[in-house]
Amino acid sequence: MRNYLAPLALFVLLPLAPSTYASEPLATIPFVGCPADGQLGPLAPPKGPSKHLAIPAKVAAQLAYYKAEEGPGVLGPRGWSCFGAYGSSGSSLFIAPQPLNGKSFFSTHTPRLSGPAIQFNASVGDTSGRFEVAQVAARVFPHFRSLVDDVIAEGIEPASDFPSGPYPADKLTYKSDHLVEFITPANTTGLGTRNRLAKGPGDITGFAMITGEENSLLHLSLRLPTLLTALSPVIIAQAEHEAAQP
Repeated sequence: MRNYLAPLALFVLLPLAPSTYASEPLATIPFVGCPADGQLGPLAPPKGPSKHLAIPAKVAAQLAYYKAEEGPGVLGPRGWSCFGAYGSSGSSLFIAPQPLNGKSFFSTHTPRLSGPAIQFNASVGDTSGRFEVAQVAARVFPHFRSLVDDVIAEGIEPASDFPSGPYPADKLTYKSDHLVEFITPANTTGLGTRNRLAKGPGDITGFAMITGEENSLLHLSLRLPTLLTALSPVIIAQAEHEAAQP
C-alpha cells in the first residue's frame, strides 16, 4: 500500500478492446491536483504530469486525472471538483460535478453523495484500516477468510460487523481471488454504497482489490451521468492497471 501513497508514475492504459484501441496514438489527459484535509491538517493540491494514454482522442477530451497529496489518483470527467481526506487508516478521494466543501466531510453529519460522483478509497491493512479491509473481504474475498477471522479475534469490533457473503443485489465479476469488479444497481445497497455514495438513481460501478504485503484495500465506486457512462470502463481499467504496478 505504501506505493499508492507516493506520487504515481506515468502509465499507459492497457487497451480495453485491442482491435479498437491497440493502434490509438497516445492522448494527453491533464493532471488536476486536489486539496485535502485530515490527520495532519489541510494539504495543498499537488502538481503532477499529464497522463498519456492509448485511448481515442474523443474519450481523452472528456477526462482528467485527479489526485490529492495522499493516496492514489484516478481518472474522472473533466471539469469536476475534487477533495481528498486522509488519516492513519488510509485515504479517500472524492470527485463530483458540484463544488466539494471539505469541512462538510468532517462534520458530525456525514454527507452522502446522491448524484454523480466518484470515490476512491485506499484502506491500509496494517493500521486501523484493517477493519474496512476485513469487512469487504468478508463480503467478496473468501480467499482472505483467515484475515477476517484474525480481525474478529481481536475483539475490538463484534463479529456481527463482518457479515459474510455478497450484497444480494450486487453483480460481481471476479478477475482473480483478490480483484472483483461490481455493479450496485440503482436504488440498492451494495459495495457501491458502502461509503459516501448514497443509493439512488443510476448504477454504481467499480472494483475492490486487496493488494500489497499489508493486505490493503483499494475500493473504487463511480456513478456517472447517463451521457458519460461510456467513460466508466476506461476509468476502472486505468485504476486497476495502476494498482497492479509494483
